[in-house]
Amino acid sequence: QVQLVESGGGLVQAGGSLRLSCAASGRTFRSYVMGWFRQAPGKTRESVAAINWSGDITNYVDSVKGRFTINRDNAKNTVYLQMNSLKPEDTAVYYCAAMLTAWGRVYYWGQGTQVTVSS
Repeated sequence: QVQLVESGGGLVQAGGSLRLSCAASGRTFRSYVMGWFRQAPGKTRESVAAINWSGDITNYVDSVKGRFTINRDNAKNTVYLQMNSLKPEDTAVYYCAAMLTAWGRVYYWGQGTQVTVSS
């Protein structure tokens, strides 16, 4: 069993930065591919970024490439999402997720953290 708790969301102006954190409980954290998803009002949930267990392989959706960076610290059971050059269209609830393969079945979800980017 893995519990995921996100933090770091908030309100920021366009062009600003935020760093999201996802703290995981459980000793099996490093067994999972970790990912970030987001869901904007009236839209379906979409994948944003994913990172493998060792942290040397990452994947990003095209819309965030070059602006967002995902990394993980297995010693702290934490995965991060550094978001730079934020745009109003990045506004969404951001969810942390634990998977066995990137963009495969999600075994555990966090509760979500709101990110709002004002223009």
